[in-house]
Amino acid sequence: MTSSLSLDQPVPAFTATATSGVTVDSEALRGRRYVLYFYPKDHTPGCTTEGGDFRDLHQQFHAANCEVFGVSRDSLRTHENFKAKQGFPFELISDPDETLCRLFDVMQLKKLYGREYMGIDRSTFLIDEQGVLRQQWRKVKVPGHAAAVLEALQAL
Repeated sequence: MTSSLSLDQPVPAFTATATSGVTVDSEALRGRRYVLYFYPKDHTPGCTTEGGDFRDLHQQFHAANCEVFGVSRDSLRTHENFKAKQGFPFELISDPDETLCRLFDVMQLKKLYGREYMGIDRSTFLIDEQGVLRQQWRKVKVPGHAAAVLEALQAL
């Protein structure tokens, strides 16, 4: 499935369930910028580092009128544990049916120990106050990524 998303175009409306009993509604986010970062799995080294980097820069994202949301297929219960353990000041969206993953076209064929499976390709999306996709990062390498997203946000 190919994504209907392209830069400088509105992101289709969506709602998603997140930690802290929050429902993330793209229409309700109008007037605020937001970042959706998709990651493979809670409590894994790369995903913990990436979340920690967004956590450490959270005040700067907040100062730039930007919400940050992590997205994976993990359950809300797993997300709540991961968020608490890592002290994340932002919500984690649970996408077990891959609705958001498909919308943003982040599901990719992966290989691990000779086994093929569909998994989340680490990707990040920056959406502006009007709900328009302004920047996207695919096949993200974690070191320095959150800082690069912040820099792109501040350049908007």
